[in-house]
Amino acid sequence: MTHHLTVSGTRVAYRTLGDGPALVLLHGTGPGSVTWDGVAGHFTDRNTVILPDLGGSDLAEDDGAPLTVEGLTRQLAAVIEHSGKAPVDLLGFSLGAVVALSLAATRPELVRRLIPISGWAHTEDAYLRTALQIWLSLAGTPDAFARFSMLTAFSRRHLNSLSPEDLESRATYFQPHPGRLRQIDLGRRVDLRHLLPRIQAPTLVVGAAHDGLIPVENSRELHAAIPGSSYLELDTGHVSSAERLDDFVKLVRDFTT
Repeated sequence: MTHHLTVSGTRVAYRTLGDGPALVLLHGTGPGSVTWDGVAGHFTDRNTVILPDLGGSDLAEDDGAPLTVEGLTRQLAAVIEHSGKAPVDLLGFSLGAVVALSLAATRPELVRRLIPISGWAHTEDAYLRTALQIWLSLAGTPDAFARFSMLTAFSRRHLNSLSPEDLESRATYFQPHPGRLRQIDLGRRVDLRHLLPRIQAPTLVVGAAHDGLIPVENSRELHAAIPGSSYLELDTGHVSSAERLDDFVKLVRDFTT
């Protein structure tokens, strides 16, 4: 089922699947379907899976202004409140991890458990800052933008496991839509360090050992800054759910049980 609501001028969409305690799967750059189609169904036997599409997503509508962490946090809070399922187990991937961390720090009553995956707290990391800048600079060359997206999404091992046809499909899929460029731009402006000590929810930080976009050291830094958090590292590239789906599902199930 798809729902819509308007938050501070942004028309936000979210889908619900299954039944039971709520598990929110929050997308990174791009729409929720890019990350979660093929994943969400593994949780619907025991959860109501909530799949938001916040500002910058292909399914959200707004005025095209620059995105802010604060604005996306308000949208996520509104989705959870509208669902009537709070407090929720909240999993955020990449930019979604940033927003999930912000929500857990500022609206603790909405979050039961927190799983930030391949997230970051700031962009003082020169590698991360440079990668985001290169990605954004490729917007005028859609083929290069899409191929860079693929290259940073997956590990070398995973790319080498694909057939030439699958590799070519992935290399041309992720196009530089305006909303995606706004999401990347926001990624360059993140600084959550002042919020991390405020997080109260039990937290499992997940890093990806071969992450070519958000170096795994950023996840380790999150773990060190969040009081009482646990840490787990997957032997994957950035999109760990695509490379090690069974391991991904198991860690989420184990932590949210």
